[in-house]
Amino acid sequence: MNRKIFLLFTIISLIIFSQCDSSTSNTYSDKYTKQNLQERRPVLTKEERNDLSEATFAGGCFWCTEAIFERVHGVKEVISGYSGGEQENPSYEEVGSGKTEHAEAIQIYYDSSEISYLELLEIFFATHDPTQLNRQGPDVGKQYRSAIFYRNSEEKKEVENYIKKLNDSGKYSKEIVTQVAQFTAFYKAEDYHQDYYELHPESGYVANVTHPKVVKFVKNFPEKLKSEYQKVN
Repeated sequence: MNRKIFLLFTIISLIIFSQCDSSTSNTYSDKYTKQNLQERRPVLTKEERNDLSEATFAGGCFWCTEAIFERVHGVKEVISGYSGGEQENPSYEEVGSGKTEHAEAIQIYYDSSEISYLELLEIFFATHDPTQLNRQGPDVGKQYRSAIFYRNSEEKKEVENYIKKLNDSGKYSKEIVTQVAQFTAFYKAEDYHQDYYELHPESGYVANVTHPKVVKFVKNFPEKLKSEYQKVN
């Protein structure tokens, strides 16, 4: 192969593999199908969700944050979607344009008797870079910002205290820029974004960006891992 052609092919491949896009949304892995994944991870009813606590975080591409928190003991459901903007029911394309002010976010339904809000914060900050402004790794734009959408004054205080603790600890060479904002609304993303990590291991982005983050979580928080994921990343 001509060296120039090879270099061009390599550059194009890296671009494709490093973007949080939906280019492989119509294919599924041998390990999981939509049906057997739903059997393993049933969708909660409205009544079941009402009995649980909620948290809404944004930490870059929602494929990554969803995959991590689905594995957390005490978390009963995680939904990928959009939060932080004013437009109702935005599409992926609209959010991706950066004009809606929404961030790619996840809605977490959890049992507070099994895991606390503070523990969720610890996992959130440890599994992305909260010092990057309006980006996470290869994903750039306000839609990929680090953000926490609190629901009450207690949560706000807990978030602010934890951020101060991290800043004072010297763990990061730069100040944390995570947005701390009042929760207003969450809009579920299109169906093909849900459970993306499980359904698309062949995706270059999943293999090169999402999977390393999941592995990092499993390594750093083994005590918080659901039993069914003890031997599976």
